[in-house]
Amino acid sequence: MIKSMTGFGRAVKSIDNYNITVEIKSVNHRYFEFSCRTPRNCSFLDEKLKSFCQGKITRGKVEVYVSVEFVDANQTTIEINDEFASSYIAALKTLSKKYGIKNDVKVSTVAANNDVFFIKRNAVDEEGLTAAVLETAGEALCTFIKMREVEGERLKADLENRVEFILEKVAFIEQRSPETVKLYRERIEARIKELLESAQVDEQRLLTETAIFADKVAVAEETVRLRSHIGQLCELLKTDDAVGRKLDFIVQEMNRETNTIGSKAQDVEITRCVVDIKAEIEKMREQVQNIE
Repeated sequence: MIKSMTGFGRAVKSIDNYNITVEIKSVNHRYFEFSCRTPRNCSFLDEKLKSFCQGKITRGKVEVYVSVEFVDANQTTIEINDEFASSYIAALKTLSKKYGIKNDVKVSTVAANNDVFFIKRNAVDEEGLTAAVLETAGEALCTFIKMREVEGERLKADLENRVEFILEKVAFIEQRSPETVKLYRERIEARIKELLESAQVDEQRLLTETAIFADKVAVAEETVRLRSHIGQLCELLKTDDAVGRKLDFIVQEMNRETNTIGSKAQDVEITRCVVDIKAEIEKMREQVQNIE
């Protein structure tokens, strides 16, 4: 199934002693680019999450955000900074005595100073936390991929509609191209008769001129190759692989053949078709940039 490179997924789970939130989002990028934001003491998760996502995502700029709340109070230890607390209380007493201020120092007064306490977190169970985070990330990734698939189906339908439009124009060009040679022969024959003021026309010369013109404006090879590229594109749209780069190359080749047809065109109707085809190819190129 074709996937878009744009997606978002979020999951929240309570596992063991952790409340975990994982968010995954991505935008277009030529290759796989990964960045991750995890809690300060959980940097060991970064590479694990990168490997986990890289197994499911081929292309795109992927950003992962992880929030971990430790539910178990035993994870945190608070100790008194005795040396600082003693100095701090002594300074308050001195302040009271020196300036004649009432000494109303309370525990709450001392505790308000952040430097009075040491806050320590116990060692994190890396293995247990990694398993919990990856489980949560798995749910977020499922939502993320589903969104990519839904958007991918929309892109696929759009491309298929544009292909149908282009094929209609190609069919018209194939039908119209031989007619332009016939019209050219009629014009050149009429011109020769006008110049010679005679009905006698050198048939061999006329055939030669017509043949030269026909060869010059012939676009059969280009339309065949254009149809071939379109066929390859349609086949790729049916696969489950990451085909964005291949599609981008094929669209470029389609544009190349269309340009050649345009440079050979000696007919207004064909030129109009070429302009229409190029406009659709440009829109296809924009859409293909969004495909993984």
